[in-house]
Amino acid sequence: MPSRAAIEAILLALAWGAVLAVRPWRLLRPHGGQVPLATPFLACLTVLPWLWSWPGLAALPFPLQWSGAPLAVLLLGWPLAIPVLTLAGASTLLTMDASPAHALHLIVWSGLLPATLTLLLGHGVRRALGHHPVAYMLGRAFAVPMLALGACGVLGIVFGPALAGTPGELQRVAAILLALGEASWTCALVSLLVAWRPRWLATWSDAMYLGPPPRPPRPVRMRPHGRGTH
Repeated sequence: MPSRAAIEAILLALAWGAVLAVRPWRLLRPHGGQVPLATPFLACLTVLPWLWSWPGLAALPFPLQWSGAPLAVLLLGWPLAIPVLTLAGASTLLTMDASPAHALHLIVWSGLLPATLTLLLGHGVRRALGHHPVAYMLGRAFAVPMLALGACGVLGIVFGPALAGTPGELQRVAAILLALGEASWTCALVSLLVAWRPRWLATWSDAMYLGPPPRPPRPVRMRPHGRGTH
């Protein structure tokens, strides 16, 4: 029977195979002189490695790992989020002095699996509730991240390496509370972007969720009055 690390490596290899097949770097090519996803892509590359190093920097009794995977999927799409999350997990080799096996565990359980669940559950929300702004923000930006992060956080604790001196039940409760908090922040940030910078969300489209813009009213042409006869 393959070991846990071998299964995680296979899952990551399959995900990268799918990423390379769809060539997500095409989303970063200029369109009309602009690259809408350049800003969120660079922001994720900057923030996520620091966010993943936070448990080690804070010297917590057990790691409370913020993921950022659901937000990365909403901002960049799944194919472009996977390389960013892989880089964030690999950065823990330097920032947290993590072992390769621990870094791989973080990539899979805090990055790959929450991102994939966000994609699948988000597709289900869209099919069930249609293209409605409230369904997007409360469903895809809150409920889906909460379920994805909570499930992956609990399963990652169950199947991950045991932590000495920390009860497993306490870890699971902390993972669920952390998932609720991260989902709330994800929903708040996505709501702001929908209002102010919708082009930074790869999963949002004004035409899809808000419909076509209303047509301006046609000007009424006044018929000239005929001249009276004398």
